[in-house]
Amino acid sequence: MNYTLSQLQIFLKVAETQSVTKAAELLHLTQPAVSIQLRNFQNQFDVPLTEVLNRRIYITDFGKEIAEAAQHILSEIDLINHKILAFKGQLSGKLKLSVVSTGKYIMPYFLSDFMMNHPGIELMMDVTNKSRVIESLEKNEVDFALVSILPQTFDVEKIDLLQNKLYLVGNNQRVEEHGPFSIRHLKDMPLIFREKGSGTRQLMEKYIQKHDIQVSKKLELTSNEAVKQSVLAGLGFSILPLIGIKNELQQKELQIIKMKGLPIKTTWSLIWLKGKKHTPVSSAFRKHLHQEKQTIVKSKFNWYELY
Repeated sequence: MNYTLSQLQIFLKVAETQSVTKAAELLHLTQPAVSIQLRNFQNQFDVPLTEVLNRRIYITDFGKEIAEAAQHILSEIDLINHKILAFKGQLSGKLKLSVVSTGKYIMPYFLSDFMMNHPGIELMMDVTNKSRVIESLEKNEVDFALVSILPQTFDVEKIDLLQNKLYLVGNNQRVEEHGPFSIRHLKDMPLIFREKGSGTRQLMEKYIQKHDIQVSKKLELTSNEAVKQSVLAGLGFSILPLIGIKNELQQKELQIIKMKGLPIKTTWSLIWLKGKKHTPVSSAFRKHLHQEKQTIVKSKFNWYELY
C-alpha cells in the first residue's frame, strides 16, 4: 500500500458526494485530476471501491468501509496539525457558523481580519434560510448563528452587528410606468415572496397583514438572489433587504418605492445558546467582534446610512 493523503481526501469526497464532478468542484480540482487519483487509489486494492451503473457512481460496501477509515485518518491528521499550531502558540480549530441567506452580504466582512490573523482556523459556514439556521443552533451543531429575527423558543445570547433595513423595490421601468404609489396599490401589484421559513418572507407578510392587504398576484422563489433577479426582469415588486441591492441601486437598475411603514427595521445579530461552553476559537472570535465591530461597520458599511 502506497496511497497518499491527497488520494484519501479525494476518495472520501467522492464517497460523500457520489460524484466525481461534485468532488472536483468542492476540492477545487479538475475532473480529470480527480479521476486519475481515484483510479490510482483503486489500483492499490483487489476489491472494487466503486461501481458505475447508468453513468452514476456508487460506493461498494468495501468502499464505504475504506471511506470510514479515510475519515478517521484525516481527522487524526487534522488533530496533529492543530496540536502543532497550538504548540507554536497559534490559535487553531474549527469555527462553525450558520447564516441566514441575506447575512452572506455582511458576515464575510466580520470574519475577514480574524481569519487572516489566525490561519490555523478552519471556517465552516452554512448559508441557508432562517428555519434551518435556528434548527442548527438549537441542536448545538454550530458555534454561532447570524439572524435578523431572534428565536422565541429558547434562550440565546447575542452581539448586535448591523441594522437590517428592508424596502419595497421595483425595476426603474415598472416604477415609472406605475406612477405614484400608496399602500392600497399593493393589493394589485405582482409581489414576489421568498419561500416559507425565510426571515425576509416573515417580515414581508407581517407588513402586509398589518395593513390588511389581500395580495392578488403572488410569486414565490427560494432565494433573495432569485427574487432580486426577478424584480430586475420586471416580473414584479418585492420587499428586499437594502444590504443585498447596493449595486443595483447605485447603477439605477432598481428603485426604492416610498411607502408608509417602510423601511422595516430589524438588527442582524450573532447569537449563541445561552450558557454555551465556548471553544478557544469561538471565544476568540466573540472577543474580536466586541473589539472590532464598530470599526468594521464604519469602514465597510458607511454607504448604508445614505438610505
